[in-house]
Amino acid sequence: MAEEHPDYADLEWVGNAKHELLAFPADIIRSFGHALDRAQRGVTPHLQVRPMQSIGRGVFELKDADERSWYRVVYLAVIYNVIYVLHCFEKRSRKTDRRDIDIARSRLAIAKRRIQERRDNAGD
Repeated sequence: MAEEHPDYADLEWVGNAKHELLAFPADIIRSFGHALDRAQRGVTPHLQVRPMQSIGRGVFELKDADERSWYRVVYLAVIYNVIYVLHCFEKRSRKTDRRDIDIARSRLAIAKRRIQERRDNAGD
């Protein structure tokens, strides 16, 4: 998609984040899909967004909910025209589970390695 629209950021899924998202209810998937599309175009997502400094600098959380649960998508902001989706999860309490934070942090480390590889390869 980025080739058709140079200002349109690519979306890269880290770990099994895409499968996590696809396990959500259809309406929630569509809502997050629309929000991520807006982020790719450089437009503020329609969902509530909050920085997740506890995971890392430049990491944000998209929030949505239905009558059953709260849903979250954690992503790393655009770097080299790529948005890295780190983790998608469901939560039922106000506090984010330590396990979800740890998963997002470990996937952030993977994303940072990918970014470094891109930098290294750009110099070739």
